[in-house]
Amino acid sequence: MALPRLSDRTLAQAQNHAWRAEYDRAAVSIGVVHLGPGAFHRAHQAPVFDRLLAEDPRWGVCGVSLRSPAVREALAPQDGLYALALLYGSSQVHIIGAEKELLTAPLSPALVLRRLAAPSTRMITLTVTEKGYCLDPGGELDLAHPDIAFDLARPSAPRSAVGWLAEGLRARRAAGVPGLSVVSCDNLTDNGGKLGRAVAALARAQGDVGLADWIEAEVRFPATMVDSITPATDDALRALVRERIGLEDAWPVQRELFTQWVIDNQLAKGGPDLAGAGVTVVADVRGFEQAKIRLLNGAHSTLAYLGLLAGFETVADAVADPALGGFVHRLMREDIAPTLPETKGLDLDAYVPQILGRFRNPSIRHLLSQIAWDGSQKLPFRLLGTIADAVADGRPLERLCVPVAAWMLFAARQAAGPEPLVDPLADRIAAIAAAPTETQVARFLALETVFPRDLAGDRRFASAVERAYRTLAAGRLADLLAL
Repeated sequence: MALPRLSDRTLAQAQNHAWRAEYDRAAVSIGVVHLGPGAFHRAHQAPVFDRLLAEDPRWGVCGVSLRSPAVREALAPQDGLYALALLYGSSQVHIIGAEKELLTAPLSPALVLRRLAAPSTRMITLTVTEKGYCLDPGGELDLAHPDIAFDLARPSAPRSAVGWLAEGLRARRAAGVPGLSVVSCDNLTDNGGKLGRAVAALARAQGDVGLADWIEAEVRFPATMVDSITPATDDALRALVRERIGLEDAWPVQRELFTQWVIDNQLAKGGPDLAGAGVTVVADVRGFEQAKIRLLNGAHSTLAYLGLLAGFETVADAVADPALGGFVHRLMREDIAPTLPETKGLDLDAYVPQILGRFRNPSIRHLLSQIAWDGSQKLPFRLLGTIADAVADGRPLERLCVPVAAWMLFAARQAAGPEPLVDPLADRIAAIAAAPTETQVARFLALETVFPRDLAGDRRFASAVERAYRTLAAGRLADLLAL
């Protein structure tokens, strides 16, 4: 027998205390606009606002998808409600009610701009992945990026996240509404600084110098670090949710129990009390951010590319392999951790085993193939910064270059195979895959949007990558895992 669909009307039927009824959803108003309401946002930031609503009903969320209507189509019939499963032992399932409105920007552009400009909106948050910022290799706005070029030609109908922010802030300034906090929750270093510079740069490039000056003076772009392993939704999760809550949910989400949101204290006045909802507010987020991106995300990408080459499917399977797990542990402790600064409140000696313990969580089926997506955008932040520091300090490079070579081989094989390569540089990588094998590393290193010129031109680095690539292509992965 079919179960009722989760919605405001059926919420009272939820089983196992999945809905804690700590606030009246009818009394909730929208105070946050979020760009990119995918699984990570709904598993990470939305539960924070959900906790806030128990004390203050002003912090409901309007989720704005910049391209696909899929989230709205799944959750609008559910009044924005969805289930969150916390994966550990016997997983817990909670219903999250913070998403009060779901919009698709190309379908409702005027409404999106009204939400961005509304006086009641006191915070904008984003999870649009690294590629959504349209940055060049130096971390500045890429004015030649197709989406940015589109937004320069048609600023009133933007395509990029940066374009929507510029247009929304333009409407906000024109209406005399004060500035607010715009909070990046994506995995790139200095995420707030890069986003703020990009939005102001687009405004200037559009010829609106007054807007650019206002953005720099009145809008806050705090740096953040976000962390919680969030596997993609699958049929097993849907079945778990049906069993636990007794209702049908079109798009539940799942994450590990561990979650962390660190944000610097450069927030605009009048925003939500994030600290009161468990967010760590600090004077300088850079140490936390760099440790997470380099240690956790760098190790994740390493496991993904080496694990896929070894025939593993999930993170837990890959890290449980003694050779691969040992390689990643040595990489983290001996090669990555020494490049990180001392940070108050962060114990690297404890952080490394904590990460590995999270990777081993048997309740999480985190697909290596999911982590492997968009490698050309992720590697500069997750691995290449560490390698550049190691080059500058004269540290060993052999182990660090193995995951870089593994990405190259994975990407080339995927681009040449029947399944599509999920990467914005897929066409260029396909051309590399069609070239003679002995030229492929040099062709990869010539991708300036991935490899900074000074790093690609470093002989030690290029030679180490070439050696690792040849070894992997020859099927001798075990030789490299012994490093």
